[in-house]
Amino acid sequence: MKSFMANPATVERKWYVIDAEGKTLGRLAAEAAKILRGKNKPIFTPHVDTGDHVIIVNAAKISLTGNKLVQKTYFRHSGYPGGTTFITAGKMLAERPERVVELAIKGMLPKNRLGRQMFRKLKVYRGPNHPHEAQKPETLELNVR
Repeated sequence: MKSFMANPATVERKWYVIDAEGKTLGRLAAEAAKILRGKNKPIFTPHVDTGDHVIIVNAAKISLTGNKLVQKTYFRHSGYPGGTTFITAGKMLAERPERVVELAIKGMLPKNRLGRQMFRKLKVYRGPNHPHEAQKPETLELNVR
């Protein structure tokens, strides 16, 4: 018996919609990263992008546990000396909630060009609407809190 290795021509991609309202950030990100990577499929191959497209709606209504709204910080650097910027999760969630979800999921993907290719299949929206109805996405119910 030969082992099966997927290649880009044999991968069939689906579109999934995940509602983030009331979900915990890390648990939602782990499930979304698993779908983007393709680990939920029997044809998973580590060196091929076998994942599906993921649309996350209601990113502004995601929840963080504990004191993360105050204590968790995000770091940026402008490239200039002394150009560091720190922003708390609470402030970023108020200003750019899509970015909070994107960063959590991006951190769970491989750190190479394959991971960047997988990340491009993620679409995150602040509210309940998205412009991808033509792709006929399936609603995915996650068993996370």
